Amino acid sequence: MFAVYADAINPDDPLKGLVVGERPEPEVPEGWTTVTVKAASINHHDVWSLRGVGLREESLPMILGCDAAGLDEDGNEVIVHAVISDPSWSGDETLDPRRSLLSERYPGTFAEKVAVPRRNVVPKPAGLSMGEAACLPTAWLTAYRMLFTQADLNPGDAVLIQGAGGGVATAAIVLARAAGFRVFATSRDEDKRAQALEIGAHEAFESGARLPQKVDAVIETVGAATWSHSIKSMRPGGTLVIAGATSGDAPKAAELTRIFFQQMRVHGSTMGTREELRRLAEFLAVTETRPLIDSEIAMEDAAQGLQRVIDGDVFGKIVLTR
Repeated sequence: MFAVYADAINPDDPLKGLVVGERPEPEVPEGWTTVTVKAASINHHDVWSLRGVGLREESLPMILGCDAAGLDEDGNEVIVHAVISDPSWSGDETLDPRRSLLSERYPGTFAEKVAVPRRNVVPKPAGLSMGEAACLPTAWLTAYRMLFTQADLNPGDAVLIQGAGGGVATAAIVLARAAGFRVFATSRDEDKRAQALEIGAHEAFESGARLPQKVDAVIETVGAATWSHSIKSMRPGGTLVIAGATSGDAPKAAELTRIFFQQMRVHGSTMGTREELRRLAEFLAVTETRPLIDSEIAMEDAAQGLQRVIDGDVFGKIVLTR
């Protein structure tokens, strides 16, 4: 079958290991099923895999891709949940120490078909296109869990979203506005600040700028470069939810005194559950909110999309279509 896969790992030039070609159809263990992929979206995870982060040499060749929407074996429109937990695990699958994402241990979604546990198939609301639905399982689900499970926010509360333009940050801006939060966003890039306003931020600021008020929560995926600003921007008792550290994980100022003295909470967050993915899809359908798609391109042109992610030339999601 057609597939886009990593055949080699190259930390310095990740696309050197990318192959657009053919792979065997997926094996389907007991309790698993196949989904015919109609759309899949690109994540930074795919670039990291090509660099050898989270993907081992002995696992090559590996079909890339975490996110997909398509048709199940009965022709129903579905969304694929990317978190694969151990069959014996019950409860929140993101807490399973043996969990993995598609394209780490099991072949991913950049292919004609993908095999997943039956429990990982979630119905797609009719109001979402295949391309829109394919944006949800990683970045949008991560943002949903950060905002609605971890951040302890109520409608009318203020939230700071660092790094507008990134996949999770972009999703968080749209979801936060739809949920009735006051949304502040930051970016070093003037164009991305303007785009943040267009998709729902009430105000957008340069990175590190003083905000007009203290916020109830911060959505943090940038890490070292914005950490001190995030802590200083929160009210006493506020919550910082962190799901990434694209600028590094060693800030110059950890602000520990401020954190304990003002009784702030720092909450780690990773991906989301099948139930959260289902609720996210329904939230979008009910609110008529839609994922922000930067562009849709043929899966055969995956290298072009991956290069744009590497270059940081993206606002929203790049979707690969079949």
